[in-house]
Amino acid sequence: MKLSVLIPAHNEESCIAGTIRGIYEQLSAEGIEHEILVVNDNSSDYTEQILISLQHQFPTLNYINNTPPHGFGFGVRKGLEVYSGDAVAIYMADASDRPEDLVKFFRVMEERNVDCVFGTRFNHDSHVVDYPPFKMILNRLANTFIRTLFGLRYNDVTNAFKLYRRPVVDGLRPLLSHHFNLTIELPLKSIVRGYSYVVVPNDWTNRKTGQSKLLLKEMGSRYLFIILYCFIEKWLSKKDYHRDMLNSVSEPREVKAIAKNVGA
Repeated sequence: MKLSVLIPAHNEESCIAGTIRGIYEQLSAEGIEHEILVVNDNSSDYTEQILISLQHQFPTLNYINNTPPHGFGFGVRKGLEVYSGDAVAIYMADASDRPEDLVKFFRVMEERNVDCVFGTRFNHDSHVVDYPPFKMILNRLANTFIRTLFGLRYNDVTNAFKLYRRPVVDGLRPLLSHHFNLTIELPLKSIVRGYSYVVVPNDWTNRKTGQSKLLLKEMGSRYLFIILYCFIEKWLSKKDYHRDMLNSVSEPREVKAIAKNVGA
């Protein structure tokens, strides 16, 4: 199985090289066939020049320029149109996620034959470093709201770091989110449409360079729109978009238990 690592990047000149190097070295050491696909989303710094130079060092690296309109969601959606793997992981350019966890996600997907692997940063086996306190409060409130509304045990739906098989991505179209709300549209649609998943603890470290692209004051209503859209689909669509109506990779099932020490 080939893994695509999809990295949206906007003005990430200070960290993109280290992120790519870490992924390439880890996946190569594990013998995992892969591509690293960076979507350069209207960067005004030296991100593209760095990507051009890195292609000579890392043969599995490819990058594309996202055409307007721009934004995190549009960048990820562009990558989801062209990635070449059998499964795709959404991975942040700022190295807040660990390549070791990427390998763990991939191995769990292979071993358990599930459609999706979702990360959680809020498990006793997870390690979170320097999460801004105000964002932490908003994060836990948002996830509690989602869990209550959908009746989920999964406690980190807003975590962008997730892994999907190709038929899942195809089964979630059309995607609606333009911005960071795509990080909840993908998993909520996956769950509502009946794809199987495992939740695995992952570590997270706040970026050390550059600036966060998530603007909280602009995202509240957009997050709420997607949450309510998925909630309406769950209860009123009569399962018209359920995986039973679409091509899938395994028998319908949901692995609800949080995996502990998976791959350790």
